[in-house]
Amino acid sequence: MANPRIRALTWWRKWAKRDWVIAAVGLTIILFSLTLLFDSRKPDDSSIFSRSSVDDHVPLTLLHRAKATGAFCLDGSLPAYHFQKGFGSGSNNWLLHLEGGGWCNSIGTCNRRKGSSLGSSKYMDRLVTFAGILSRHSSQNPDFYNWNKVKIRYCDGASFAGHPESEFKNGTKLFFRGQLIWEAIMDELLSLGLSNAKQALLTGCSAGGLATLIHCDDFRDHLPKDATVKCLADAGFFLDEPDILGSRTLRAFYDDVVKLQCLFPEEIIKNVRTPVFIVNPAYDFWQIQHVLVPIQSHPHGNWKRCRLSIKECNSSYIETLQGFRGSLLKALREFQKSEDGGIFINSCYIHCQTWLPETWHSPSSPRINNKTIAESVGDWYFNREASKLIDCAYPCNPTCYNMDFTGRL
Repeated sequence: MANPRIRALTWWRKWAKRDWVIAAVGLTIILFSLTLLFDSRKPDDSSIFSRSSVDDHVPLTLLHRAKATGAFCLDGSLPAYHFQKGFGSGSNNWLLHLEGGGWCNSIGTCNRRKGSSLGSSKYMDRLVTFAGILSRHSSQNPDFYNWNKVKIRYCDGASFAGHPESEFKNGTKLFFRGQLIWEAIMDELLSLGLSNAKQALLTGCSAGGLATLIHCDDFRDHLPKDATVKCLADAGFFLDEPDILGSRTLRAFYDDVVKLQCLFPEEIIKNVRTPVFIVNPAYDFWQIQHVLVPIQSHPHGNWKRCRLSIKECNSSYIETLQGFRGSLLKALREFQKSEDGGIFINSCYIHCQTWLPETWHSPSSPRINNKTIAESVGDWYFNREASKLIDCAYPCNPTCYNMDFTGRL
């Protein structure tokens, strides 16, 4: 999800740990920002943190023109983005990345969220590192390295889809303006050269992956008819699955988001006209921890270690996880028939994979049929070959990065 560094696709389930969304948002941010604890394959000194240069640090730009349209973050501050200009053959090509970071489903959770970078530009880092799919280095990002690249910051709590008609006038001073933020950002970028794009890719991770699917066709409609325009959703395919006790708390949660922010969910992937690529781990740790096995589903803590590390799961728990993988593949069955669609489903215990070099494209990146995610996406985008790759079941893939949070016990 988010790092200082699907209308929904599917939408359903309360998160666990203390306070529904705040817990999910906070946990994911902390995990990705501070504790990228891979299993035995930990990154060495060649990791993103030591490899980045000054050119990789991209400044924050506040969207001043948003004030006239009422496009505000939850707290009323200006939305923002980071822009890195393309060069050479990529000068007229654009890649937009929608930041993730969960959702808020109540006045309370949104009110608390507005005191963070996920609800206010006041708390956003003024410099962020562009890596993975945002990298300007060909060795790390072979097909998109020299494109114009934009990281769009997420501060509305509803995947850039909230609408002001639903705002509560009860003194909380919350602004549900995600749709307006999207429109204002597009207007800004179109004025910066996006209107002349020859090739373009809209992408996002987690809540940003969901937002990518929500806005994919609108993105296409803003660009020249002769431009090649496609969308990539990373870890944004949230399953409508019961947890281990049979409850569908995520569905109830999204119902609250809809009522609060006018986010009208439907399974839009069936209706998106623009070509879409789905990147998702079969064992998405965020969904395992908050959809399949939320804290309240195992009050005695019997799933505790398995939730933190797939290596700690016994055969019975693995069987349950394999059932979750089966549900994902079943949900994607129709999409797999799409001529224009692409898929990369690996058998890793991780969440977002496109914005880290270690998982996007490096000598040790996760592979299926010896292809990295970057190579698979590139093959699909440039029509080099069909790219629908589905991994065998865990633990078959030795190239996986499997997140391990047992060190936090």
